Amino acid sequence: MVLSLSFVVLLAIVVFVLVRNGTLRILPALAAAGFGFFLASTGLADPINTAVGGLADLLAQISI
Repeated sequence: MVLSLSFVVLLAIVVFVLVRNGTLRILPALAAAGFGFFLASTGLADPINTAVGGLADLLAQISI
């Protein structure tokens, strides 16, 4: 849960910066958010969560 919450905050910051710089317009950002919201209620939500969790585990094992 902590990973998903921090990932959401990170993505929100990225979207905010892109909208603020004019790289991303408001309507496409809202469309992408709506797509993500509805995607979360489909059968693809579990594989996506598993893939992101696996990527986070992989990144956690990499020592700098």
